[in-house]
Amino acid sequence: MSDLLTNYDVDDNGIALLQLDRPDSRNAINTAMLEELLGHVAAAREDENARVLVVSSTDHMGLSAGADVREDLDREGAVRRMQLFADLYDDLVGFPKPTVAVCHGAVVGGGAEIAVACDLRVGGSNLRLRFPGAGLGVPVGPARLVTLCGLSVAKYLLITSKEIAVDEAHRWGLVHKVVSAPRTEEAALQLAGQVAAHPPESVARIKRMLHEWDDIEGRSKSEGEGQVAWQAEGKGLGYRD
Repeated sequence: MSDLLTNYDVDDNGIALLQLDRPDSRNAINTAMLEELLGHVAAAREDENARVLVVSSTDHMGLSAGADVREDLDREGAVRRMQLFADLYDDLVGFPKPTVAVCHGAVVGGGAEIAVACDLRVGGSNLRLRFPGAGLGVPVGPARLVTLCGLSVAKYLLITSKEIAVDEAHRWGLVHKVVSAPRTEEAALQLAGQVAAHPPESVARIKRMLHEWDDIEGRSKSEGEGQVAWQAEGKGLGYRD
């Protein structure tokens, strides 16, 4: 039995599928999973055969419930985990190839941040999307969210930490397509296939232009530095004294 918490594979069409595979814990993200995810993202970045990266999970009941609050961490470990989260968000935002997030079931906290760090999102009919940072005190969310849905909607989602369903997410531009929950990954792979059929140099150039004009990568980096500093200097999140 594999000890891995993620799956990664590239098909003949150049679609790299990265799945979170910890369904018994609602794909809660711990340090080991973050290390695996960062390794897979780096591999896909360097793989010339990988044209599009799809981020999904093996269970359509949830992409991820966010950080693993049950992970036993001391302060140093908690700071390191927060740094890994910031690195993952930055690596996804700055990924030079198109990325697609499979948004089915619970997409919360770190799971929601992964989703909005991707370029495109397919929503399942069972989507429950929430950014709980305000309630937890974590200064995370604005850098990636505001560029997708505008300042007003971003304020509403981040300040209230309200959970929204797929109809609201679609109306506000957070997901681009809605399908039944069991078909979410399938639909995302189909969308990725359409993108992979385009000349990769052209797609990469357009993505780079959009990012430079929007400065999303710079804002994501600045936000990540702030959340790590908050973890290191303040009360922090998820560690034992």
